[in-house]
Amino acid sequence: MIRSALFATALLSTSAACAAPVESQAGAAAAALPFRTTVLANLDAPWAIAVLPDGRMLVTEKQGQMLLLSADGKQRRSIATIAVDSAGQGGLMDVVLAPGFAQNRHVYFSYSAAGPGGKGVVLARGRLEGAAGTERLGGIETLFSARPFVEGNGHYSGRIAFSPDGRHLFFTNGERQKFTPAQDKSMTLGKVLRLTLDGKPAPGNPLAAQGFAPEVWSYGHRNLLGIAFDAQGNLWEQEMGPKGGDEVNLIRPGANYGYPNASNGSHYDGRDIPDHKPGDGYEAPKVWWNPVISPGGLMIYSGDLFPAWKGDAFIGGLSSQALVRVDLDGTSARKGDQWAMGARIRDVDQTADGAILVIEDGDDGSQGRLLKLMPPPA
Repeated sequence: MIRSALFATALLSTSAACAAPVESQAGAAAAALPFRTTVLANLDAPWAIAVLPDGRMLVTEKQGQMLLLSADGKQRRSIATIAVDSAGQGGLMDVVLAPGFAQNRHVYFSYSAAGPGGKGVVLARGRLEGAAGTERLGGIETLFSARPFVEGNGHYSGRIAFSPDGRHLFFTNGERQKFTPAQDKSMTLGKVLRLTLDGKPAPGNPLAAQGFAPEVWSYGHRNLLGIAFDAQGNLWEQEMGPKGGDEVNLIRPGANYGYPNASNGSHYDGRDIPDHKPGDGYEAPKVWWNPVISPGGLMIYSGDLFPAWKGDAFIGGLSSQALVRVDLDGTSARKGDQWAMGARIRDVDQTADGAILVIEDGDDGSQGRLLKLMPPPA
């Protein structure tokens, strides 16, 4: 299956009840993993996860449900239903807590919507309102919509990250399987954007004076499904390349990452794309894969339960059905581990005590499970 069809439209729905946490039974392969896996919940095509300060979790589901789960996964409630266009790779996408969430209760999220000219990715914000156990996501407002909306159901991207100082929001817009928008100055497609917390173009963006859309921070991207800052303030991004050439990039202001003019992969129809090479004017990836991993969400680990991995990047592998670790060292990166998980991994996060959370997206018709990874018993 070509990766442009990552989200199947026919998905098996799950029951409303969560499964009680049970230890994963994966035979000898599981015994070899450097962590033990507990299933916290069964979900219906989940896309992203965000952990609240009290340990509860927000989870988005493809069809538009925003769920609030207890820390142990045993209880869940829908706190909002978002009107999304869920065809193909569309749906309710990322969810991230705002800077200062404990005070402002703001939750940012993204989704795909239909509108004039076609479809596109939307950035929105709501407020978690109500007493514990009765919360709803209220005050929902649209902050930004990709430009232009185009036909098609793929490569929305829609990942969100906040700058370490909490002043800016970075938002990924995929090139929507149209190739050339990634290099088009007038469009936000195929770009990393830097916005204010209200979704406006951030002052001082590096390319506005060159005639680019004022939101653009970097360009020449394909399908950007992960973005995160490390402890040193470096911004890392991962994206699905074409046939071969999945990438992890260090995002630099104003840089051109080459797509579709340069890539370490090829077009799906067999046409060659020139590889990245020194002096070509494009920013080369720090790490790339061929065969591909089909990267999903990205998390920079900062916990203490797995001290050897502190500061490393964790990536969900979709077609590779893997959890992938990338060793980050300042502004350098190299491949680390790739653990077989037996299911497509859509997103990765961590709890306050350093446990790793992953979600399976259920694209193969199975339930998409929420998993908790802990160190093996001593």
